[in-house]
Amino acid sequence: MNNFFNILIRPHITEKATVSAEKSVYVFVVNPKSTKNSIEKAFMEKYKISPTKITTVTIPAKQVVVRNKAGKKSGYKKAYVYLKRGTKLETL
Repeated sequence: MNNFFNILIRPHITEKATVSAEKSVYVFVVNPKSTKNSIEKAFMEKYKISPTKITTVTIPAKQVVVRNKAGKKSGYKKAYVYLKRGTKLETL
């Protein structure tokens, strides 16, 4: 996990994530093998801001049926990055 560019994949943009961004909590889709320490280092390297707390959630894969064909919706891991109150990220 030395390459920090492969840890933070993209911001997770949803209605819940935009409401939490007003409270200085940002949500990112991350590499499933990444740890909280590696997520913190990658975040600090990319945004030059030190997070106060990081929480991770692993979303499991789900079985789906589309037009009578069985399929699989892939799972992923997301990280909630908490910043100091009033701190905003200008660019995601």
